[in-house]
Amino acid sequence: MDDPDLPEDSKLTRSKQQWAAQGKFLTGVHTRPEEERLPPGQHLTAKWPVLDLGRQPDIARERWQLEVTGMVARPLTLDWARLMALPQTRLRSDIHCVTSWSRYDNDWQGVLTRDLLAAVEPRDEAQAVMLHGYDGYTTNVLLSDFAVADAIVAHGWAGKPLARDHGGPARLVIPHLYFWKSAKWIRKIELIGADKPGFWEVNGYHMRGDPWAEQRYRDS
Repeated sequence: MDDPDLPEDSKLTRSKQQWAAQGKFLTGVHTRPEEERLPPGQHLTAKWPVLDLGRQPDIARERWQLEVTGMVARPLTLDWARLMALPQTRLRSDIHCVTSWSRYDNDWQGVLTRDLLAAVEPRDEAQAVMLHGYDGYTTNVLLSDFAVADAIVAHGWAGKPLARDHGGPARLVIPHLYFWKSAKWIRKIELIGADKPGFWEVNGYHMRGDPWAEQRYRDS
């Protein structure tokens, strides 16, 4: 995928491409015991590590916009005031990074993806979503994954505004998928008719990214 907004290369990009080729962190365990919260191959951390493509866009709330577009009946463009005028939700969820760390009990504040979908009315032919970040990043999710009850466009974390290095002013959070699917610095949500790969998916990562099935890489 050629995108002029993306950095040409970075140490993280090269490392993660190598991990995909090697199948790093795969354990071969594919079941989730109901009493456990930690997916296979993960370790628990109290910190929230910062991972990105080597670029952290500085988007003031006064300039921030979010488009919800594509296969929808009513395309929507939100500025910050309109985002905050939508129903606001607080929820708690765990997050799981493909680089093998997990963090429990993250408190988010924001707008549920279900509320965005209700506003735009997806057309029947919409099957997937392409997420676009202000840093040029893209990642894909199925519409059914995007629409789960605890997926949220988050602008707050732990009672404070979401920090820039974690994707502020607003990012997507889809907690039941590996965290590379939760696009930071979100600027566009595009509903599409067929699933297609984003940045990491082109570079060897799984199209869906279910931590409990260890869907880290394309062939896992």
